Amino acid sequence: MQDKPVCANRIFVQDGVYEAFLEKFTAAVLKQKIGPGTEQGVNIGPLINAEALEKVQRLVGNATQKGARIVTGGHALQGTFYEATVLADVTTKMDIMHEEIFGPVAPVIRFSEEKEVIKMANDTPYGLAAYFYGRDIGRVFRVAEALEYGMVGVNTGMVATTVAPFGGVKESGIGRKARSMVWRIFWR
Repeated sequence: MQDKPVCANRIFVQDGVYEAFLEKFTAAVLKQKIGPGTEQGVNIGPLINAEALEKVQRLVGNATQKGARIVTGGHALQGTFYEATVLADVTTKMDIMHEEIFGPVAPVIRFSEEKEVIKMANDTPYGLAAYFYGRDIGRVFRVAEALEYGMVGVNTGMVATTVAPFGGVKESGIGRKARSMVWRIFWR
């Protein structure tokens, strides 16, 4: 099975690669096709209802009023469709950092230090899953253990598997669904 990333509510990017990431990420977002799921090649469908569309518009509006920059998107389309949107220069003072989006909006947040990004990542009432990418094995273990999430993916956008429980912590922690009673640990 090929890894398919999930829709992240917040994307933290280190200073040194922020602008390059933003450029490449935006190019990938621009390739997404918006439309009904019955059409060939569609990646992004409509929001569930008018209230969801209003919430996305409110979150993007609040972010831009407080200094976020729309790199691409940012507009409602016909019906309950919303453009795939990338927001840059997002800060912790914006509502989009503290609410679940449930729409095609990617807030990109710049960070400098490991402790800083862990604090920002954990500053949410939700804790279903977190994903991060890193090369340093020491950092991988430090960050994975410091993140307050039920599941943590390292160098992958997919952490769910049929042989492991699925669940979160905080307000995302209403129990665990055990998909299998078999646990396996592989050591090299």
